[in-house]
Amino acid sequence: MEKKLGATILETVLGDITRERVDAIVNAANQSLLGGGGVDGAIHRAGGPAILEECRKLNGCETGDAKLTTGGRLPAKFVIHTVGPVYRDGKHGEPGMLARCYRRSLEVALENGVKTIAFPAISCGIYGYPIPEAAEIAMKTVAEVVRSNEGIERVRFVLFSEDVYRPFETALAKL
Repeated sequence: MEKKLGATILETVLGDITRERVDAIVNAANQSLLGGGGVDGAIHRAGGPAILEECRKLNGCETGDAKLTTGGRLPAKFVIHTVGPVYRDGKHGEPGMLARCYRRSLEVALENGVKTIAFPAISCGIYGYPIPEAAEIAMKTVAEVVRSNEGIERVRFVLFSEDVYRPFETALAKL
Protein backbone atom coordinates (compact mmCIF):
# COMPACT_ATOMS: atom_id res chain seq x y z
CA MET A 1 0.00 0.00 0.00
CA GLU A 2 1.21 3.54 -0.64
CA LYS A 3 0.06 7.05 0.09
CA LYS A 4 1.40 10.39 -1.10
CA LEU A 5 1.98 13.14 1.48
CA GLY A 6 3.12 16.30 -0.27
CA ALA A 7 6.18 15.33 -2.31
CA THR A 8 6.79 12.13 -0.33
CA ILE A 9 5.42 8.64 -0.94
CA LEU A 10 4.91 6.51 2.16
CA GLU A 11 4.48 2.80 1.61
CA THR A 12 4.27 -0.51 3.40
CA VAL A 13 5.73 -3.70 1.94
CA LEU A 14 6.26 -7.24 3.12
CA GLY A 15 9.92 -8.13 2.69
CA ASP A 16 13.55 -8.23 3.78
CA ILE A 17 15.01 -4.81 4.58
CA THR A 18 18.55 -5.99 3.76
CA ARG A 19 17.54 -6.29 0.08
CA GLU A 20 16.06 -2.81 -0.26
CA ARG A 21 17.44 -0.64 -3.05
CA VAL A 22 17.11 2.69 -1.26
CA ASP A 23 19.63 5.34 -0.21
CA ALA A 24 19.44 4.26 3.45
CA ILE A 25 17.92 1.54 5.56
CA VAL A 26 17.23 1.99 9.25
CA ASN A 27 18.59 -0.55 11.71
CA ALA A 28 16.68 -1.29 14.90
CA ALA A 29 19.92 -1.52 16.87
CA ASN A 30 20.91 -2.01 20.49
CA GLN A 31 22.83 0.67 22.39
CA SER A 32 26.25 -0.87 21.68
CA LEU A 33 25.67 -0.77 17.88
CA LEU A 34 27.83 -3.89 17.70
CA GLY A 35 25.23 -6.24 16.28
CA GLY A 36 22.57 -8.40 17.84
CA GLY A 37 19.55 -10.44 16.84
CA GLY A 38 16.58 -9.78 14.60
CA VAL A 39 16.89 -6.94 12.08
CA ASP A 40 20.16 -5.78 13.66
CA GLY A 41 21.88 -9.14 13.19
CA ALA A 42 20.51 -9.53 9.66
CA ILE A 43 21.83 -6.09 8.63
CA HIS A 44 25.28 -6.74 10.09
CA ARG A 45 25.49 -10.18 8.41
CA ALA A 46 24.31 -8.93 5.01
CA GLY A 47 26.34 -5.70 5.10
CA GLY A 48 29.59 -7.28 6.18
CA PRO A 49 32.42 -6.08 8.43
CA ALA A 50 32.54 -2.47 7.17
CA ILE A 51 29.36 -1.65 9.12
CA LEU A 52 30.71 -3.07 12.38
CA GLU A 53 34.04 -1.29 11.82
CA GLU A 54 32.27 2.10 11.58
CA CYS A 55 29.92 1.27 14.47
CA ARG A 56 32.91 0.66 16.77
CA LYS A 57 33.98 4.29 16.20
CA LEU A 58 30.55 5.71 17.16
CA ASN A 59 30.72 4.84 20.88
CA GLY A 60 27.21 3.43 20.97
CA CYS A 61 23.90 5.21 20.68
CA GLU A 62 21.32 6.35 23.21
CA THR A 63 17.70 5.25 23.04
CA GLY A 64 15.83 7.55 20.66
CA ASP A 65 18.95 8.77 18.88
CA ALA A 66 20.26 7.76 15.43
CA LYS A 67 23.71 7.44 13.85
CA LEU A 68 24.84 6.80 10.28
CA THR A 69 27.31 4.31 8.82
CA THR A 70 28.12 2.87 5.43
CA GLY A 71 25.84 0.22 4.00
CA GLY A 72 28.82 -2.04 3.36
CA ARG A 73 27.76 -4.81 0.97
CA LEU A 74 24.06 -3.88 1.21
CA PRO A 75 22.25 -2.39 -1.80
CA ALA A 76 21.63 0.69 0.39
CA LYS A 77 24.45 3.24 0.55
CA PHE A 78 23.87 3.95 4.26
CA VAL A 79 22.56 2.35 7.43
CA ILE A 80 20.98 4.64 9.98
CA HIS A 81 21.17 2.92 13.36
CA THR A 82 18.53 3.85 15.92
CA VAL A 83 17.83 2.42 19.35
CA GLY A 84 14.19 1.91 20.19
CA PRO A 85 12.77 1.67 23.68
CA VAL A 86 12.17 -1.61 25.48
CA TYR A 87 8.42 -1.71 26.11
CA ARG A 88 7.40 -1.94 29.76
CA ASP A 89 3.82 -0.72 29.93
CA GLY A 90 3.71 2.41 27.77
CA LYS A 91 3.83 4.66 30.83
CA HIS A 92 7.58 5.12 31.06
CA GLY A 93 8.14 7.41 28.09
CA GLU A 94 8.14 4.64 25.50
CA PRO A 95 5.83 6.39 22.99
CA GLY A 96 7.96 9.53 22.98
CA MET A 97 11.20 7.57 22.68
CA LEU A 98 9.82 5.51 19.80
CA ALA A 99 8.63 8.64 17.98
CA ARG A 100 12.07 10.15 18.50
CA CYS A 101 13.69 7.14 16.77
CA TYR A 102 11.72 7.81 13.59
CA ARG A 103 12.22 11.59 13.81
CA ARG A 104 15.98 11.39 14.44
CA SER A 105 16.43 8.80 11.69
CA LEU A 106 14.76 11.14 9.20
CA GLU A 107 16.80 14.10 10.46
CA VAL A 108 20.02 12.13 9.94
CA ALA A 109 18.75 11.11 6.50
CA LEU A 110 18.04 14.72 5.52
CA GLU A 111 21.45 15.86 6.83
CA ASN A 112 23.11 13.29 4.54
CA GLY A 113 21.15 13.85 1.34
CA VAL A 114 19.11 10.65 1.61
CA LYS A 115 16.06 10.74 -0.68
CA THR A 116 14.76 7.19 -0.17
CA ILE A 117 14.70 5.35 3.15
CA ALA A 118 13.39 2.05 4.47
CA PHE A 119 12.33 1.44 8.07
CA PRO A 120 11.73 -1.79 9.95
CA ALA A 121 9.18 -2.05 12.78
CA ILE A 122 11.39 -0.49 15.45
CA SER A 123 11.06 -2.05 18.94
CA CYS A 124 8.46 -4.60 17.76
CA GLY A 125 10.67 -7.67 18.07
CA ILE A 126 12.48 -8.65 21.24
CA TYR A 127 11.88 -5.15 22.71
CA GLY A 128 8.20 -6.08 22.93
CA TYR A 129 6.42 -2.96 21.70
CA PRO A 130 2.78 -3.76 20.82
CA ILE A 131 2.72 -3.68 17.02
CA PRO A 132 -0.54 -1.71 16.48
CA GLU A 133 0.61 1.05 18.87
CA ALA A 134 4.11 1.14 17.35
CA ALA A 135 2.64 1.35 13.83
CA GLU A 136 0.45 4.34 14.77
CA ILE A 137 3.41 6.16 16.33
CA ALA A 138 5.65 5.38 13.34
CA MET A 139 3.18 6.61 10.72
CA LYS A 140 2.13 9.72 12.64
CA THR A 141 5.74 10.73 13.32
CA VAL A 142 6.99 10.10 9.78
CA ALA A 143 4.00 11.98 8.34
CA GLU A 144 4.74 15.00 10.59
CA VAL A 145 8.40 15.07 9.56
CA VAL A 146 7.85 14.71 5.80
CA ARG A 147 5.06 17.30 5.79
CA SER A 148 7.40 19.87 7.32
CA ASN A 149 10.61 18.93 5.48
CA GLU A 150 11.23 18.62 1.78
CA GLY A 151 13.87 16.24 0.53
CA ILE A 152 12.65 12.75 1.33
CA GLU A 153 10.98 11.30 -1.77
CA ARG A 154 10.03 7.85 -0.47
CA VAL A 155 9.66 6.27 2.97
CA ARG A 156 9.15 2.53 2.84
CA PHE A 157 8.18 0.45 5.87
CA VAL A 158 9.59 -3.01 5.19
CA LEU A 159 7.85 -5.51 7.43
CA PHE A 160 9.05 -9.08 7.79
CA SER A 161 5.74 -10.91 8.42
CA GLU A 162 2.00 -10.53 7.87
CA ASP A 163 1.31 -10.00 11.59
CA VAL A 164 3.59 -6.95 11.53
CA TYR A 165 2.63 -5.77 8.04
CA ARG A 166 -1.13 -5.55 8.67
CA PRO A 167 -1.03 -3.04 11.56
CA PHE A 168 1.40 -0.83 9.61
CA GLU A 169 -0.86 -1.00 6.56
CA THR A 170 -3.85 -0.05 8.74
CA ALA A 171 -1.93 2.88 10.27
CA LEU A 172 -0.91 4.12 6.81
CA ALA A 173 -4.50 3.93 5.58
CA LYS A 174 -5.59 6.16 8.51
CA LEU A 175 -3.27 9.03 7.50
